[in-house]
Amino acid sequence: MISINNIDFHFGSRTLYEGASLHIKPKDRIGLIGANGTGKSTLLRMITGEYLPDAGSISKAKDCTIGFLNQDLLSYQSDDSILLVAMQAFERALIVHDEIEAILHKMEEEYSDELLDKLTSLQEEYDHLDGYTLQSRAEEILEGLGFNTNDLQRPLRTFSGGWRMRVMLAKLLLQKPSLLMLDEPTNHLDLPSIKWIEEYIEDYEGAIIVVSHDRAFLDNVVTSIAEVQGGKINEYAGNYSFYVEEKAERAEIQKNAFANQQSMIRQSERFIERFKAKASKSRQVQSRVKMLDRIDMIEDVVDATARVNFKFTFATQSGRHVAELENVSKAYGDLQILKNTTARIERGDKIALIGANGRGKSTMLRIVNGSEPISGERKLGHNVNMSLFAQHQLEALNVDNSMLEELKQAGSAKTEMELRGILGCFLFSSDDVFKKIKVLSGGEKSRVALAKTLISESNFLLLDEPTNHLDMVSVNILIQALQQYEGTFLVVSHDRFFVANIANKIWYIEDQEIKQYPGTYEEYEVWQEERAKSQKDNPAPVVAKPVKQTLTAAQADENAKQLRKVKLDTLDTEKAISKSEQELKQLTEDLTKPSVYQDIAKAKQTQQAITKKQAELQSLMDKWEDLMARTSDLESA
Repeated sequence: MISINNIDFHFGSRTLYEGASLHIKPKDRIGLIGANGTGKSTLLRMITGEYLPDAGSISKAKDCTIGFLNQDLLSYQSDDSILLVAMQAFERALIVHDEIEAILHKMEEEYSDELLDKLTSLQEEYDHLDGYTLQSRAEEILEGLGFNTNDLQRPLRTFSGGWRMRVMLAKLLLQKPSLLMLDEPTNHLDLPSIKWIEEYIEDYEGAIIVVSHDRAFLDNVVTSIAEVQGGKINEYAGNYSFYVEEKAERAEIQKNAFANQQSMIRQSERFIERFKAKASKSRQVQSRVKMLDRIDMIEDVVDATARVNFKFTFATQSGRHVAELENVSKAYGDLQILKNTTARIERGDKIALIGANGRGKSTMLRIVNGSEPISGERKLGHNVNMSLFAQHQLEALNVDNSMLEELKQAGSAKTEMELRGILGCFLFSSDDVFKKIKVLSGGEKSRVALAKTLISESNFLLLDEPTNHLDMVSVNILIQALQQYEGTFLVVSHDRFFVANIANKIWYIEDQEIKQYPGTYEEYEVWQEERAKSQKDNPAPVVAKPVKQTLTAAQADENAKQLRKVKLDTLDTEKAISKSEQELKQLTEDLTKPSVYQDIAKAKQTQQAITKKQAELQSLMDKWEDLMARTSDLESA
């Protein structure tokens, strides 16, 4: 269908492609991956003909049509309703529809066989174009992408950029091009919409190329991977998980071949050096010299897996209770987001807030941050130092600062060498750190803003869609940074791979309340599937609510006394837990010191102390849980 043969492409002195090839067949499902700046979007624009290769060729079948979802479409504006904009995909059908309407209007005053024949012909064409089902098909796709029925008549101009991008995606899906090219589509979709489009793509009749950093999405929709690296396009048959395994195997084979070739070269060079002056060995020496001249050099494997080797710390440990919401309600006009909901964030919680757009996820972050007015109560715990990352943080960067200057202003006491090391963790090396913010790409700005957030020495992070605009290597860096982060965080994300690797609790908003699943994302997914199946098979019976008994004045007074005592015991227990945790941390650090682990007696003594302290800490935790349960019982009495 499309054949890309030995293309070269340069931006100034920079080479993006050199002798690269790729062949796209009907019904291919290709995931196009590679680091930011390697030329993925450029390749898509060469396929559309917007850019021309400097050398090589791109040939297409005559009947090949191309649909391209790209970031430029974010700027498209229209006063037409989103339904009409999406239906622009049916250009010929709409023209035929208008001609039919015009003839019907004309026939009210002038009836003739000629007009009747033309009307019949147009109606047959309209029927052939499935014109009578166009609106229902457009409505189905728009609603699948997250729009409410009431939204369909709203002008496109009234929607944000992300929602406008969904309309353009709907239009492309309705056009059904031979090749559908999607550049980072999941940046603008929530989880339900991502799952819907995965199912839609499964039955799509044409070929698809997807540029995405969402590993779960790639695993679910593509059947081959094309990796852009070193100016070449390397193909792998299989989804992203297969690519990871296959690339590791290829790298191992290449590494061994490189080592063997280098060993052979060294042996040949030693032979040449030793016997080049011996006449009896001249033939063998010349043979080896010619062999070395003709040899095809095998390149060593470059490890593209970035590792975070810097520990993100904070000076002050927060209290056990980081944040608490009590009877919180939030509404925008008639739209009720939350109603009398309660939630608590404990120290060490790694919470992912997931769900459909419009349910209030970003609003929740602002409520916790304290920047959103609410009814109800929001309380921050003791010693909580909070930092927020959201997409508007990119706009808050000082464009005249260098990256290094921007990090120096983040409020940490880190040295310039430490800050350069941090920027290195986020894939900025050597003189890159002196680049001005204004010359950076969106993904690069996002990395700087994330680094700035992580070094702020905050013990509580709020992160709103942090993986948007990041490539896979950068997402991997962020995952590692959050995995070794010792504080607490609440993150909003639609990236399932990211959430699965960083969260130990899942929050979701249901029935205008914050609900919590106390486990990983994989466990949550299984639970949701079982829950949905159970609700379908066994509708919940109507259960009468128990009548709450009213306490007498004496009972209420006694209850209040017990509650005060339990809360004091809880406070003492939390202080003991904090002290015990610090002592355990110190013992663990002592065990890593050479003066301890090299001394068998000291090491054994330290290990025994650690075991004893762990048991003490577990006992305190059990006591705290009992006290919390007792508090809950007394408060509800």
